Amino acid sequence: MNKEQQKLRTMIISALFASIIGILAQVTIPLPLVPITGQTLAIGLAATILGSRFGTLSVLVYLAIGCAGIPVFAQFSSGISALFGPTGGYLVGFIPTAFIIGYYLEKNSFRFVHALISNIIGMFVTLLIGTAWLKVAAHLSWAGAFTGGFTPFIIVGLIKAALAAWIGVTVRKRLVTAKLLSSNSFSKKKSA
Repeated sequence: MNKEQQKLRTMIISALFASIIGILAQVTIPLPLVPITGQTLAIGLAATILGSRFGTLSVLVYLAIGCAGIPVFAQFSSGISALFGPTGGYLVGFIPTAFIIGYYLEKNSFRFVHALISNIIGMFVTLLIGTAWLKVAAHLSWAGAFTGGFTPFIIVGLIKAALAAWIGVTVRKRLVTAKLLSSNSFSKKKSA
């Protein structure tokens, strides 16, 4: 397979991950300020499997279709107003999260330990950006923002980070074995 065909295939997989993010966003556990969703699991999977460039592309496509009015955000919401509401920081935070997870893995290796570390780092990036945004958008104190937008998500976030690392590395290996994904198309280091 030539380089252009591989790039097209990876872009198609990125688009599929944008839809997976939208599907997992509907898996929610309601909380008073910010619901627990499957979005962060999907972001971790996209970045772990696709790397920084195409994982981030998946997130950008997801945000674009949600802002365009397709109800892919949590609880079937959509529209650009979602980015400016109390939970908009989490949505915006997905962009650097995906990039950081993928970049870390590209610089190290696509192995479980590195995937777990990068997904935990990514979880904290999302939570910090989301909490800061929540404080401003909902006019909360820092204590209130951390109580409502950070603390309740730590345990669940660690579980999702472990799942994203384990599933992501497993799926990536299988996609590489099936020649649906190139092992060296994202970084100079080879993945296993």
